[in-house]
Amino acid sequence: MMISNERSGHEPPQRPPYRGPQGEHNPWPTRPRLMLQFRAEYEVPQRDGAEAEVERLHVGPWKALRERFPGITLKRGLRSTQPEALQALIERAQRSDPSYQPGHFDGYFWVDSDERVDLPALRDELLRWPAVRVAYIDRPTPDPLVSPGDDVREANQGYLNPAPEGIDAEYAWGFAGGDGAGQRFIDMERGWTFSHEDLTAHGATLLHGTLLDSSRAHGTSVLGEVCAVDNTVGCVGIVPHIASVRTVSYNGSTRADAIIAAIGALSFGDVLLLEAQVTVDGASLLGPVEAFDQEFDAIRLATALGIIVVEAGGNGTNNGSTPPLAMDSFVDPMGRNLFNPASADFRDSGAIIVTAATSAAPHTRMVWAPHGQRIDAYAWGENVNTTSSNNAGSTTLYTSGFSGTSSASPIVTGAVLAIQGLAQAQLGLRFGPRQMRALLRDPANGTAPAAGETTAISRLPNLRAIIDGNALGLAPDIYLRDFVGDSGEPHTGPISASPDVILRQAAVAAPQAAFGPGSGTENSNTLSDAAEAGQDNFVYVRVLNQGGSAAANVTARVFWSEVATLVSPDLWHPLGSVVLPNVPTGEVLTVSDAITWPAAQIPAPGHYCFVALLDHPRDPAPSPGALLNWNNFNDFIRNNNNVTWRNFNVVDNDPATDPQAPKGFVALPFLMPGAFDEPRRFRLEVLAKLPAEAKLVLELPLRLAGQLGEAAQQAEIDREKRVVRLRLRPSGRHALPWLSLAAKARHRLRLLVAIPDKLRAHRYQVAVRQVWEEQEMGRVTWVLAPKGKG
Repeated sequence: MMISNERSGHEPPQRPPYRGPQGEHNPWPTRPRLMLQFRAEYEVPQRDGAEAEVERLHVGPWKALRERFPGITLKRGLRSTQPEALQALIERAQRSDPSYQPGHFDGYFWVDSDERVDLPALRDELLRWPAVRVAYIDRPTPDPLVSPGDDVREANQGYLNPAPEGIDAEYAWGFAGGDGAGQRFIDMERGWTFSHEDLTAHGATLLHGTLLDSSRAHGTSVLGEVCAVDNTVGCVGIVPHIASVRTVSYNGSTRADAIIAAIGALSFGDVLLLEAQVTVDGASLLGPVEAFDQEFDAIRLATALGIIVVEAGGNGTNNGSTPPLAMDSFVDPMGRNLFNPASADFRDSGAIIVTAATSAAPHTRMVWAPHGQRIDAYAWGENVNTTSSNNAGSTTLYTSGFSGTSSASPIVTGAVLAIQGLAQAQLGLRFGPRQMRALLRDPANGTAPAAGETTAISRLPNLRAIIDGNALGLAPDIYLRDFVGDSGEPHTGPISASPDVILRQAAVAAPQAAFGPGSGTENSNTLSDAAEAGQDNFVYVRVLNQGGSAAANVTARVFWSEVATLVSPDLWHPLGSVVLPNVPTGEVLTVSDAITWPAAQIPAPGHYCFVALLDHPRDPAPSPGALLNWNNFNDFIRNNNNVTWRNFNVVDNDPATDPQAPKGFVALPFLMPGAFDEPRRFRLEVLAKLPAEAKLVLELPLRLAGQLGEAAQQAEIDREKRVVRLRLRPSGRHALPWLSLAAKARHRLRLLVAIPDKLRAHRYQVAVRQVWEEQEMGRVTWVLAPKGKG
């Protein structure tokens, strides 16, 4: 979870509005265009006119493509973002969020063409190139509004009222910070009238892009919902006393450029609202901007920096004549099911996605509004009373008919700003994106839709419930240690040596006394037995809570797999689960009751890897199915402290006890898997802490010998057993060459260790870790102990 004690203080430096390069009136014209991204290994220079380099570098047959689609040229994807500024943001994000994997921003280009070019055919042709990762059509879209109006204001702002009608903003105003005091906010769209009589006191400014007069009414209505001033005229916003209101426009720019410009002006816990939508099907179905890869990468950069992003879900076809965006089943033109958390294609930007419902309670989804598990909140999509304007910039207009996900998203944004203000004023902290989203999704903190609403639209925020339910007393932050010394904070240390998953062959009568505080075993990593087949075995989980309130009914789920250096979810086998009734705050080591591993389910005697997941409504764990996406899995193992791996085994160092090993050796078998989704390159590293007189050999399948390079020249090849053996130094770090492993490959390897008789009274350690892109993805650690002490 991302929490900071940072308080609102100095404003980040403001930038002049972006006007585009000299002579470039509008770098993002209003006709449809094709966006593509080259894969990172193809280093196409990020500049306009790069098509010559595409041909020269053998990225793809551009000349032949241009013969079929005359006049096409390449333009760089980010039109105004300076590479140095973007790199600085990426480096900050990596320090802030160790799980963050930067998008390949340099790979994005759009294909400039005239209206005669068949864009779907061009897209399909480019997707056949191995160098092209994605290609999609970006069509001009309206603001995410269904039926705008410039009517004179009616005295009706029901969205401010108590639940179930509204979010009860008026109740929040009675608490310090509940009016948005101290909070900063940026709205991304295309037009506003900053001098409106109900907004001018905020001194709102444009940081990027240019104003579009035809969008002034839209942007002015959005700002009115969020922060219309509490004065004697007009209406009042959800957070009228907000500290800073700024805007970025994607008119005369691109959406990604505008988002990155906003990121540069925001800090941890600040809020960015995305009032835009895109054609997710390449034709007419409107959905959230993160459906496009460049926008997704920009949003993910924002959330990695702790910026809370609220995103309009889009308005389907704007009229309900065809079905709306059904996120769980939607497949984009590239065949990806991006919005379903159970899909292997799913990706999580960290943004809060909003849909629209009726103004009357019980609320039902507007017929054109999106739905699905990825929706984080709903709010009014009709009859919203707020400020308005016109193309000439009128400063006195109001509307009672603002609607769409355009009107719903500012309501949720206002609720987020109120929550952040309350947290800062009451607790001296600010919530990060994931914690804010979990808070909004908590059933206790919002109004459910009508009982007859059969689609998934989450809840309407209820500020009274959040305040009275003590949701803002520091939320629980439950965790399992990845290794002895893990404090629950993000780290770059081992992830597979947890002391908090304990397997015993016999049940323990008092596990809290045996493994909890005062037991003397609190920091022991050698409490586990090997699994014994033919009988029940018992697993215990130890949990800590570094949050500000106790966690009731924490569910711990445990899975087992073969001993492997990459224990990805496709290898997990459910072992069982247990509920811990109470995990108190203050990092009190709390031990679960036993999870029984039934005799019939234990595959064979020996050592196994274990994975434990903790789940609590305020600190949720994703389902294993949601992790069957490489980026999600990679993010999860580093970004969450409510998961851990135990690939830590204590074995007998006496060769006489191991009939499976060559004479004089102990065999340590393990699995080296490939990724579960596609071929990837991995490196295996052996980390040995054995005495100088010991012998250490790595045994690999013969079919990998061709990838060992020079190392294979000194290897012993056993063609009868079809293995190759590499002799290694008994101490230090040994890195093998990079190996290309097929998807779902299962390579069986062994470490062979021989320790002289005279030295077997001591304990020694050896580990193997699997590395991808210089990041450890998993490891197996063995402690070789004297006979009878394993």
